[in-house]
Amino acid sequence: MNNIFSTLKNLLRDESGQDLIEYALVAALIALAAVAAMSTLGKDISSLFTSVSSQLTAAII
Repeated sequence: MNNIFSTLKNLLRDESGQDLIEYALVAALIALAAVAAMSTLGKDISSLFTSVSSQLTAAII
């Protein structure tokens, strides 16, 4: 029984997988920021192309 408790204590003290989790969280945060930036930038570019299209149409007619 003591062997089981000592094994559990050792597993709780082991922090070798902690770095991987931290890197995954940083990567997820960067991906979230990139998606938010692209979404906003996409809307701005779409409105810019719409504006240019209307101005070109008005210039031709």
